[in-house]
Amino acid sequence: MKQRLMWISTILLLASPAVAGGGQSVPAGNTIAAIVSNDPNFSTLLAAVQAAGLTQTLAQPGPYTVFAPTNAAFAKIPADQLQALLNNPAQLRAVLLYHVVPGRVTAAQVTRLSSARTVQGANVNISASGGTVQINDATVTRADVRASNGIIHVVDTVLLPPN
Repeated sequence: MKQRLMWISTILLLASPAVAGGGQSVPAGNTIAAIVSNDPNFSTLLAAVQAAGLTQTLAQPGPYTVFAPTNAAFAKIPADQLQALLNNPAQLRAVLLYHVVPGRVTAAQVTRLSSARTVQGANVNISASGGTVQINDATVTRADVRASNGIIHVVDTVLLPPN
């Protein structure tokens, strides 16, 4: 119940520039979909979002918190497995929705959680220690990339939902 109230009460709109995935500066007025599509470090994520038919979803008002894997994160997946995933829209959609949490959850809020329910339906485990935040086996490499419809936390590993 406490987590649910936190999701509902965390609508913070800030108008400042953000740097996504280590790429170019992006105005905070852009949607999550626009930030992903304008940052070359997210080109694989963009292709996956498009293949899964989720582009319009990430452009809707939200708010959403997205744990966004970079191209380097996708490169950790063997090429044949990644291609198979990109060719299976239902499985791809489940994987991508496992990276999305309802609401706008800042880094400060994430560090106080031990888990969060994703849009896919399963929980991700969260741990924070020594200034490092882990989402399952992924490390958050950049936090609080603000978008008009949510927030992005960049991760170094693709999150895979439990079977």
